[in-house]
Amino acid sequence: MTLELPTPRGVLTPNRRLDSLTWLRVGGPADWLFQPADTEDLAGFLRDLAADMPVFPIGVGSNLIVRDGGIRGVVIRLGRGFNTITVEDDRVIAGAGALDAHVARRAADAGLDLTFLRTIPGSVGGAVRMNAGCYGSYIADHLLEARGVSRDGRPVVLTPDDLRFAYRHSELPEGWVITEAVLGAGKGDPDALHAKMAAQLARRDETQPTKERSAGSTFRNPAGFSSTGQADDTHDLKAWSLIDRAGLRGHSWGGAQMSEKHPNFLLNAAGATAADLEALGELVRRRVLEDSGQELQWEVIRIGEPAAEQDET
Repeated sequence: MTLELPTPRGVLTPNRRLDSLTWLRVGGPADWLFQPADTEDLAGFLRDLAADMPVFPIGVGSNLIVRDGGIRGVVIRLGRGFNTITVEDDRVIAGAGALDAHVARRAADAGLDLTFLRTIPGSVGGAVRMNAGCYGSYIADHLLEARGVSRDGRPVVLTPDDLRFAYRHSELPEGWVITEAVLGAGKGDPDALHAKMAAQLARRDETQPTKERSAGSTFRNPAGFSSTGQADDTHDLKAWSLIDRAGLRGHSWGGAQMSEKHPNFLLNAAGATAADLEALGELVRRRVLEDSGQELQWEVIRIGEPAAEQDET
């Protein structure tokens, strides 16, 4: 692997630990963390970066377990230059670094309904990458186009057809970085939209461990969604109910725990390592398979290498 890196205008930090950048507060160091100044800086960096250097974009780390050995290559994190939100008629143009909740509120102020984003943790880039959704609505239902930079530094514009959305999934090419999303939205009364979001937040706080260190839903619901991410009302299997039925509500492994309040939330309850979290998740998958025959799939993204001592055991 080529070790010489371009010199950008943004911040390029070697051997940067990533635990402080993830909601679960775990993760070893990235070889390099790059925080570009703007889109042109990002494009120039990727253009001049050796083709054999791995690249991994992250958002605010809300749906991510970085393993204890860290990430080999360059991690790209979009910051202040990528969090603008503008409204044009019935469209919202949001930078990839803008928080989903902020986009929902700004849209509501303008009388546009993107209320489904209000309770989704994370940023717009990650929401597009994962086809994030809530309350029966998904990014796939609203995305008009996504703008970004290819791995070789070219500007790109992607349509929903290009991204081939599925449930909690898109087919963004490896190393490509989303920088902006254009979202279409229906109109609504601003006061009513804000009231709707307040009710959603209250419901979330009643049913989810919002005050704990988690990464949101740990496992995908095993079925019940079409290839475009639409709900299928004929199927009601939920990951949390399968975990509960397997007797794993509140189950612990090291410092990791499945939430007592919502058993599909994996918590860093007491100084967990990434290895603790992943081991508990795999235990849950095995027990649910044994109990119900259903094979849960991770919704939380896991990346990086185990710590050296873990690798040796």
